[in-house]
Amino acid sequence: MATLLHLDSSVLPGFASASRTVTEAFRKAWEEEHPQGTVIYRDLSADPVPHISADGHTAAFVDPSEHTPEQAAAFARRLEFIEELERADAVLIGAPMYNFSIPSTLKAWLDNVIVVGRTAGDTPSAKGTPVTVVASRGGAYGPGTPREGYEYVQNYLGAVLKDMLGLDVEFIVPELTMAAQVPAMAELVPLAEASRAKALEDAAAKGRTLAEQFTAKAA
Repeated sequence: MATLLHLDSSVLPGFASASRTVTEAFRKAWEEEHPQGTVIYRDLSADPVPHISADGHTAAFVDPSEHTPEQAAAFARRLEFIEELERADAVLIGAPMYNFSIPSTLKAWLDNVIVVGRTAGDTPSAKGTPVTVVASRGGAYGPGTPREGYEYVQNYLGAVLKDMLGLDVEFIVPELTMAAQVPAMAELVPLAEASRAKALEDAAAKGRTLAEQFTAKAA
């Protein structure tokens, strides 16, 4: 039975959030295809992980036998997140763009799970795990757009998840999500709707395909 680690970070609830709507499509397809699997879910907005502390940071560079009580407690919390990542057969991340970057709650999770010599470095402990990132954004930041240079979500997460953690990363990008709310973007509504439809379709297909692969392995 495969395990899916699902992280959402949007401050908006349910279908008010573009990223949550698309991650839900992925997860629903995954669960329908692989009902015997396990889902570990973290809502990083509703239940934020702690920002990394000095004790949690320094503990990663000290032998556990030499941890102070404060380091031991802080690193034990980090281990919860690290072991969830290592246990996962696939990872799903909702990463909306806020002020050109990712939510601070998602950054806090990353800071907790990145440990050089374990999850990062020459032999990352979760290397090769497939990761699907739903990188929603209110505008458009792709190549050739006026704000191409402000795209710090895919660029950053690609560097961290792929290059540091060795994960197999794929992005699904629902864009122009603010078109229906911003009068100046009204003419972009059809493009926004098409982007949303494609994201939902791609997410469901990806969730289904991955679940099929793990179901086949277990057979």
